[in-house]
Parts: sequence; structure tokens; C-alpha cells
Amino acid sequence: MSKNARLSLVIVAVVAVVVAGFLLFSRNDTTAAPRSGDGKVSVVEYLDMECPSCRAAYAGVEKLKAEYGGRVTFVVKHFPIPSHRNGELAAVAVEAAGAQGKRDEMIKLMFESQQEWGGQPTSQRAVFVGFAQRLGLDQAKFEAGLDDSALRERVLAERTEGAKAGVQGTPTFFVDGTKFSGAPTYANLKAAIERALS
Repeated sequence: MSKNARLSLVIVAVVAVVVAGFLLFSRNDTTAAPRSGDGKVSVVEYLDMECPSCRAAYAGVEKLKAEYGGRVTFVVKHFPIPSHRNGELAAVAVEAAGAQGKRDEMIKLMFESQQEWGGQPTSQRAVFVGFAQRLGLDQAKFEAGLDDSALRERVLAERTEGAKAGVQGTPTFFVDGTKFSGAPTYANLKAAIERALS
């Protein structure tokens, strides 16, 4: 066999290995969001507190949490839409409440009252401080949290992570690492969870 023929075979073999590797790692979208790592199914939701569609999905997600609590890990991640004037601050407020053990309660309050504060052209900081008072939070700590650059960076890091995973709008769900497609209704998400559990 000539030197050129051998070189051609080596090149073909290298190309074949590269193509096979590419196909293996790009077969599906399972790396887009973290798995729970404990044998349970994970549901990761990227949301924006000011998003009406996220508010619409909220009740169904809460119902699923109640039904699958022991078998499914539910994770909320922030993806504030830049065009929503108060989406980023609302996300920071959720994390500031979380620092005092009231993250879920703040999310609930945000969605229940979203029609009052959402879509406003001015800062809704005073409204969020009022929510903290209703939840019995330490006011000074909560307001310090609203100004905490580390909390803001955490929110923005989650948005960046979501964008890299293919999130383009909210809410976006990943069921056991696979991006969920379709309307995020209770029935559709339940079907996706059942498939992942089976």
C-alpha cells in the first residue's frame, strides 16, 4: 500500500471517529438541565415572575408537586425577560425571601398578585417590600437582599444558564433533563412526568 493510500485511510478513520463522537453527544437534549442525581425524576422550570404564562402554569405545577412530592424533584430557576420592567427585581425579591426561609411563599404571593404589579412601567420595589411585611420577614434584611449584588448575579447566572440550554421564553420546563415541548398544562406535564417515571 502506498504512503498516500495509508494517509488517506488514517484521515478517513479520524473523520469517522469525530463524526461518531458528534452524533453520540448530540443525539438528544438530555444535557440541557440537571438531573436530580438521586434516582428520582427532576422537573426544572425556568420562569419569570412577571410572565402571565408562568402565572397560568403555577397552579398546575403546585398540584403536580403535591402529587409527586416523593418521586419527583421540582426546581425553580429564574429567567427574567429583559422587556419586563420588574421581572429581575421580582426574582431578586424571591431570593431575598428565600434567605429567610420564605421562597415558596414569596413566589405564591407574587403570582397571586401579579395582575396588580406586573406590566407596570415603574419600579415595584415598594410593593415587594409590602409582600415581605405580609410574610413576616425581617424588613432590614429583606431590603438589604434587594440591593445585594450577589443575589442579582445569581438570578442573571440562571438566566444565562437557561439561554445556553435553549430557553427562549417562559415558562420553559425540562423533565429529567429533556426540554419539554407543548403547552405547559397540568395534563401535558403530568404525561411527561409519567413517561420519565416509567
